[in-house]
Amino acid sequence: MTTTPTKAKPAPNIATQLVNTLLNIKPLFGLAKTQARNMMIKRAGILGIDWLSTAAALRNQNLEAHLQAVENKQLQYPDYYLRPFHAYEDGNMGWLPATEVEVAAYAVHSRVWGKEAAKDGDARLRQSYHDILKAYLAENYLDQNAATSPQTILDAGCSVGMSTFALQQIYPSAQITGLDLSPYFLAVASHNQKTYHPDSTVQWVHGAAESTNFADHSFDLVSIFLTFHELPADITRQVLQEARRILRPGGYFAMMDMNPFSDIYAKMPPYILTLLKSTEPYLDEYFGFDFANELVAAGFAAPFSQANSPRHRTIIAKALK
Repeated sequence: MTTTPTKAKPAPNIATQLVNTLLNIKPLFGLAKTQARNMMIKRAGILGIDWLSTAAALRNQNLEAHLQAVENKQLQYPDYYLRPFHAYEDGNMGWLPATEVEVAAYAVHSRVWGKEAAKDGDARLRQSYHDILKAYLAENYLDQNAATSPQTILDAGCSVGMSTFALQQIYPSAQITGLDLSPYFLAVASHNQKTYHPDSTVQWVHGAAESTNFADHSFDLVSIFLTFHELPADITRQVLQEARRILRPGGYFAMMDMNPFSDIYAKMPPYILTLLKSTEPYLDEYFGFDFANELVAAGFAAPFSQANSPRHRTIIAKALK
């Protein structure tokens, strides 16, 4: 693996501008969303996963009880979060997206490592992030502190807990908190914890990563997995600032997300790019965000960055004192 840049990607090319123009036409936007969804359902079928029946079976579980347990009914949802996401008109606010997250991850990540769909694509992607994170923290963690690994971890934008449970596997002694804006996602995470991870001590919190309400210096590690490409730039900036506030001095921020500098995105056919952007309204802002400078401005040391897949990157930065 090679170190990757973190500076902003150059301005959109003509193909990208054309895609943006087409997506401003509502009938074409709706068609693109439908095509994107159908393509992922078909890809899941190639993997031997019946997308629709798997999600329907999950919806038949007693998810409402978990929703009542995790939902903060006083939470005010930010406007950016109430836009359509991932071909869902209500974005992440509903049972349909919440029960389809896992099958979608398997389908979307099945071709990260090649043209042929592979069942282990999602697991391999997560492992690639954790391999880099574990190695980096083992060498650099907290310097002069007695602890050799993070003891308090926040998984911000945890979705249905796939990234959270994976973090618990590599840091089994840590107290881990999963934070997400969607109470439906957290309800599924809570269900999965009770059903498949009964010994898990993960705590679920319904809230926003840019305004967590956690106390200053509460965590040793803040990990954010495949979330920033779903945020507008101003919110991303706020998330970095909030991460610094809740991290102990010497703690670490870590993220894994799409790599704007990957040749795959540079060479992506306009048709596929259109399908992708129809489900990701803030993708252009993410691709143009300068994480290196913004992390330093938020109070972190200059970040480490490394490609962890042909189309993803890991960025790690230490919270300064």
